[in-house]
Amino acid sequence: MSPPATPGPAPDDRPLGPGERADYDRLRRRESLRGRRLRYSVTSVLLLLVFVLSPLAVVATWANSQVSDTDRYVRTVAPLAKDPSVQKAVTDRLTTHVVDNVDVNGISDALSSALAKADAPPGIVDKSHLLAGPLKNAVTTAVREVIDKVVTSDEFAEAWDGANRRAHAALVKTLTGEGTSAVEAKGDAVVLDLGTVVDKVQQKLVDAGFEKAAKIPDTDRTITLFTTDKLDEAQDAMRLLNTLGVWLPVIVVVLAALAVWTSPAHRVTLVAAAVGIGVMMVVLLVGLALARRVYLDSVPADVLPPDAAASVYDTFVRFLRDGTRTVLVAAVVTALAGYLYGPGRGARFVRSVSTRGTGATGRALARSGLRTGATGDWLESHRKWTTGVVIAAAALTLFLWNHPTPAAVALVLGVAVLVLAILAILGAASTANGAQDRNRQLRQE
Repeated sequence: MSPPATPGPAPDDRPLGPGERADYDRLRRRESLRGRRLRYSVTSVLLLLVFVLSPLAVVATWANSQVSDTDRYVRTVAPLAKDPSVQKAVTDRLTTHVVDNVDVNGISDALSSALAKADAPPGIVDKSHLLAGPLKNAVTTAVREVIDKVVTSDEFAEAWDGANRRAHAALVKTLTGEGTSAVEAKGDAVVLDLGTVVDKVQQKLVDAGFEKAAKIPDTDRTITLFTTDKLDEAQDAMRLLNTLGVWLPVIVVVLAALAVWTSPAHRVTLVAAAVGIGVMMVVLLVGLALARRVYLDSVPADVLPPDAAASVYDTFVRFLRDGTRTVLVAAVVTALAGYLYGPGRGARFVRSVSTRGTGATGRALARSGLRTGATGDWLESHRKWTTGVVIAAAALTLFLWNHPTPAAVALVLGVAVLVLAILAILGAASTANGAQDRNRQLRQE
């Protein structure tokens, strides 16, 4: 009986020959390259969406805050009541309306009749109509003084704030077409109803003896903020931005995170995303400057003086500018952090200096008896995790901060750097590190 045959290796398990190994390696490289190309393509699409949506997210957040937050809106327009150019425009407008309602010619005619009945010399009676001009100037000067005192008073500022607080619903109406208030769209113009302010001015003028001031027509109680033939399109766009005001920033952050996650080079993609967003913020700031020029050109001088129109525009968009600058500063900080974690010579130098500094401080604490023991060992061995947690906490803090400013970004950055430095010092001050330092000193002795 012949012995059973020893089972040999299956044909599929035999070692690859030199030619087969080369083919196998070539296929693996091809598939790996194909996968990297696909990941880079997805990353590129995601980054493009982030760059396009980031300025829209800033504008949408600003628009949403102006529409939904009454206090925020009042803080936006409150400085206009103290702006000299706006005060002058309001004073000029109300003075003109009051004087136009004073029948100066009728007064001069009545004076002529009274002089004639009093048997005044004919020369005086005939020339009494010449008093119409000086009389109108005197009335204008007197009315302007009264109105100027009212407009430049704290009472006017309070009335302005109250009117705009009630007019907050008007902003909703202008942007969404819902509600009723003092600011509204009339044809191609957006106007502000100053009815409350005019009532106070009227009362002051009546008390001062100008009874005609009580007859200021209602149609003259508005100030045109701006006119445009694209108002309907602007309303549609702002409604969309208001709807996306809450979710668009979240979408941008999620897309940026997905781009970094899908990319084969996470750090490089993070830096690219930060740089791209920063560039888009610069573009937005330039766009606001260009829009300011377009706005000033669109407002006729007889509707609103150029200096007052400039104050109106700058006041309305100042929080949008602040938000854009905040995102720009955050993007610069993120790009700088991404670079410092890279292999560049400058980044290595900064990391080396910071490591030596925190290490020396921690070892000095350990030598003085302030050792952190097992906690320090854990912090030292989990430095990457703790660093990631601190950075994520700082980013989350800025994301949840209500209307952050560049100063807020600087504050959060400073706190994060301080916390990282403290954790590094505590890690270097562990018992093990202290013992290693003492052994090193003994060897040197």
